[in-house]
Amino acid sequence: MSAPSLTVIMLAYGPEEYLGQAVAAVLASRSVDLEVVLVDNGCTTDAVENLAPDPRLSVLSPGTNLGFTGGVNLAARAVRTAYLALVNSDAIVEPDALAVLVEHARDESVGIAGATILLADDQSLVNSAGNPLHVLGLSWAGGMNRPSTDFETVRDVAAASGACLVMRTRLWNDLQGFPEEYFAYFEDMELSWRCWQRGLKVQVHPRARAAHHYEFSRSPLKMYLIERNRWLFLLTCHERRTLGWLALPLLGFELALGLVALVQGWGRQKLAGWRWVLTHRRWIKQRRVFVQSTRTVRDSDLFPLVTDTFDPAQTPLPPAAAPLETVLRSYWRLASRSMTRKDNR
Repeated sequence: MSAPSLTVIMLAYGPEEYLGQAVAAVLASRSVDLEVVLVDNGCTTDAVENLAPDPRLSVLSPGTNLGFTGGVNLAARAVRTAYLALVNSDAIVEPDALAVLVEHARDESVGIAGATILLADDQSLVNSAGNPLHVLGLSWAGGMNRPSTDFETVRDVAAASGACLVMRTRLWNDLQGFPEEYFAYFEDMELSWRCWQRGLKVQVHPRARAAHHYEFSRSPLKMYLIERNRWLFLLTCHERRTLGWLALPLLGFELALGLVALVQGWGRQKLAGWRWVLTHRRWIKQRRVFVQSTRTVRDSDLFPLVTDTFDPAQTPLPPAAAPLETVLRSYWRLASRSMTRKDNR
């Protein structure tokens, strides 16, 4: 039996200290017939030029930074293999990781097969074992710093990390890839959620592992994109009824987050995110029509994937906020039960 065909998409941007290792690890993968498409999105060193020649490796140079979404979409347009993978340029896949993910993605009930992402500095610890979706639209690296032995079974997750995932190419094409307006951040959640909306599972496999040279950073640009894209996700992916129930807590959270942004020095970026949303209402409406018209699963069926609890390690709250989180949790459980009961009548 011939090995399954797979195209691995990688992007290069900035200094790319680990690019050579990442590409070499992918090319050393076992039990898959693969090729690698590398998009030079603005590498600032000679890391791309220094890659070892390999007939399975091709490089696209768009001449400008297309962002993660635009870079991946560019490479995906030329994919002709049965499966498509995304692998970060600082993620070192284990030799069997991609074969495990391809085999899992053969199941037509699975939309995305995600790897268990480990911290490269200590591979006994997790970087992401699937990313949660908070009721307020926040997301973070699920399982961060927990022992990898805590995740030894295939798990349903709200989103697979874009650091290493596999899906069927025809499904990618049917979903029309990433919305390029996102540019970077939250696009893996958006893609994963749209799989769930079509009745397709998003799962993380414990035997597919990649070591990620992960560095948490928080810059004004990153905060702008994360916050803006959180709202793009909420406004286009949720049903109107869900947004109606969430309107009050979202408003309260926005006011609090606006104050936090001012104190932390990215208030201007927070305002810029709101401005983008307000000035691109036509795109948001068109995107919403597309997303809502292609779904087959109601929000209430996806509520079990939504968390109402913040991760204290990654989203620390001041002690004074604890009572507010309790109120939010009670409110959301009331709202979700109400919507679920109505749909089950």
